[in-house]
Order: sequence, then structure tokens, then C-alpha cells
Amino acid sequence: MRTLRIGSGAGFADDRIEPAVELAERGELDYLVFECLAERTVALAQLDRLRDPGAGYNEWLRDRMEAVLPACAAHGTRIITNMGAANPAAAAEVVARVARRLGLTELRIAAVTGDDVLDIVAAGALPLLDRPGTVASLDGEVISANAYLGCEGIVRALDAGADVVITGRTSDPSLYLAPLVHEFNWAFDDWDLLGKGICLGHLLECGAQVTGGYFADPGYKDVPALARLGCPIAKVTADGAFVVTKVAGTGGRVDLRTCTEQLLYEVHDPAAYVSADAVADFTGVQLVEIGPDRVRVTGATGRARTEQLKVSVGYLDGCLGEGQISYTGANATARGRLALDVVRERLLHAGFPVEQMRFELIGVDAVRRGRITESVEPLEVRVRVAGRTDTVDAARHIGHEVSALWLNGPAGGGGATRRAERVVAVESVLLPRDAVAVEVSFVEV
Repeated sequence: MRTLRIGSGAGFADDRIEPAVELAERGELDYLVFECLAERTVALAQLDRLRDPGAGYNEWLRDRMEAVLPACAAHGTRIITNMGAANPAAAAEVVARVARRLGLTELRIAAVTGDDVLDIVAAGALPLLDRPGTVASLDGEVISANAYLGCEGIVRALDAGADVVITGRTSDPSLYLAPLVHEFNWAFDDWDLLGKGICLGHLLECGAQVTGGYFADPGYKDVPALARLGCPIAKVTADGAFVVTKVAGTGGRVDLRTCTEQLLYEVHDPAAYVSADAVADFTGVQLVEIGPDRVRVTGATGRARTEQLKVSVGYLDGCLGEGQISYTGANATARGRLALDVVRERLLHAGFPVEQMRFELIGVDAVRRGRITESVEPLEVRVRVAGRTDTVDAARHIGHEVSALWLNGPAGGGGATRRAERVVAVESVLLPRDAVAVEVSFVEV
């Protein structure tokens, strides 16, 4: 039975590039997938696009393509990625320019669009999923609305001969499901096969998380050679069974525990994992170690997809001001607490319109709430003050008061930083599937 080899080159926007190069050069891949969009990433990218109509794609797109395109072209490996973020068309142009510069003029590069549904959602009538109200009830300006597309647009691009497919907001597992549908001629309503493909996509979508990253816990869950962590490969057959592995000699591990953690990661109901292409059921999944760094996965099933697509709505929700400064040596905690008290009083006296304030010592009570009595006094702490405001100007004053502690606060402060920025928040709504029109376009190299 024919085996398809799919590698995961990235699991989030800032993922490392070197493991993807290793996959491209030594993974003997048919497909290399880069999944780089979290919930807020598209909204932040839309904000970039508002500032510059030619921007809005992943900042590492050019670097990743320059690093992997030569090997992928040499080995016939096709690339699928959602690094297009808020601007897949511009991202495809970037990839075309990289290919041209590298002399890879035979490559066919496609952009999949249609996830941007701002014009529909901005009307405001759709109810919010996670709290009462509608889009119209959101306090801040709505700047983005992107639907989670399924695999159909990517499949169309692959059917048309695309070597590189750039998408925007796409359901994460769909990036991996698309090559299975294309290569094995799976029907778009064969729910059990689609459920198996979604299971594969879910195990690989977070990249090195399934090979030991975000798993390692020294002395409890040891991961060998974490500094040289490799990314995963799935070897899959037309019946939907697959083996998760990695490039021989790379760091990390693939075993029952790493795969089990990733299988359950961000899954609210294992019997009903809702994706844009189908509703997968993971309750019958069986994981079997068949060799070192090789886990065979079978048993996922699926049922009919929902008639609505999830949409992430990004909106401006005020501004954040933050300042940090460190204190070290004897009595560091007491000096840090004095610094917090000083900044609290100064902000109150200044009368800036600030709400939801946080005054904390990182390493002491930034996570554990309330004052903690330590048996051993820490020799270093970091003051953090943050608050929400209506304007960037007001937010600047929070960080300013912290950085002013250099000469106007307790002894020994150093390493002060400050920032002020607009807050992009995200809410979710559901949109009828037939309201979304997916398009595929090609860019000349």
C-alpha cells in the first residue's frame, strides 16, 4: 500500500526554522506543512495590514521559504502553510520573489483566500459564542473577522498543480488533511476517513510538541537532546492509518506519552472534536509503539461536518501599559515591594484613567496570588506593573513611572523596560458555511 510522508515544519508563528530544513533535506517528504496561526495571530496581522496594505503575513515567511525551497524543489516536496495570515495574496508574491531569486522558476505558487468575512460580520447581528451579546455589542472597533476554512481550497490548489499553497485562517488539521484527500482521492463526505486525517493533523499541527517540546520536565519526563529537537513526520496510508516518527538522529522523542499528551491537547470533547471538514471522534484511537520513535495510530472515526464555520473576530479593546525593573541582592524582595508601593501611589496621585491594574513581583507572586512567605529569601526579583487604559498616551505613563524608578525609587534597580500598545482582543461567532466563498489564485514565478 502506498505511503505518504508528511512533515510538520512549524507549530506556531515564531517556531524554529532549522528543524524544518532538516525535514526538507533528510525527511524524504511528499509534503512539508507550516502551521503558524493562533487565535489572535490573524487579528494582529490584520492590524499590520491596516498600517501597510502590503503587509499582514507571517514575519518569518521569507526566511522559511529561503531556507527550505531549494531542498523541497530538489526532492519534489510540496509545501502547505497558513503563513499568509491576513494577506495570503501578498504572501504568495513574497514566495514567488524568493523562488525567482533562487532560480526555481518552475514552481507553481497558489494563494487560497475567502476566510476574510469582515464585510459580513461587521453588520453586527451575529451572537458571540463565549459570552452574551452580539458583534455589535463589542466596545471596541472590529478590525477583522476570519472564518476557519476547511481543506477544500487547498485540495483545489493541489489538483491544479500547486507546489506551494499559501492560506490565511484555515482549520489547523485541514492543512494536513488536504494532501490526503488530494493524493488518496478521499471523498469530502467520507466522514470516517476525514476523521482519521483530522487525527493526523491534530497530532502534527503543534510541530515539535509531539516530539518532546512542551513535554519535557527534567527528572519526570526527560527528553534527550532537547537543544537539537526534531519535528515530526507522519507516514500515512490510504486507509488513514499512520505512524508518527521523526528524522533519525534528531533530538527529542516520539512515544506513547508524547503522542497521548498531544492527542488530548486543547480537546474539549474527545468524542466530538469539531473541525471545518468533519467532527472527529478520538475515543477509539489506539497508540502502539512499533519501534524507537515510532508510534502507530489507528481507530479515529468521524461524522458529518457542521453547517456553520467558526469565525474569529478581532477588535480593539483599549490599550495596555507596562513597566518592569529588576532588583537583586540582599533584601531584593523588600525593595521590589517598596517599588510597587511607590508606583501605585504615584499613579493614583497623577490621576491617569487606568483600570485593571496589576502590581506583582515576577518570581514571587506573579502567578501565585497573595504575598508568599519564603523559607529562603530570593536574591533577585522583577517588578512588573501593568494596566489597561483607553489611550496609548495614558498607557505610556504606566511604564514611564516604572522606568523612572532608576533614580526615583529603591536602591539597586536595573534592566528597566516599558511598553504601551493597543490591545487586540478576540471573540468567536458562527457563520453559515454557504456564506463563505473560497478562491484559489496562482502567482507567476
